[in-house]
Amino acid sequence: MPYINVKMAKGRTLEEKQEFVDVITKEASRILDVKPEWVTVVFDEYSRDNWATGGEIHSLKFGNACYLEGSE
Repeated sequence: MPYINVKMAKGRTLEEKQEFVDVITKEASRILDVKPEWVTVVFDEYSRDNWATGGEIHSLKFGNACYLEGSE
């Protein structure tokens, strides 16, 4: 029974999360040879004030803008 915990900054739409869950569930099921209903995906979402990379708080580095495809 795979349990997949995704930690990410807040700001993704419900549609984006659903697409992610669809793909991750399908691939985990295929690779691990388990039924899709056995795959659990949980999102832990964090404020950009509580997330840092490379020594910089994301809210200070990126402002309030959501991540755009291809941006870092």
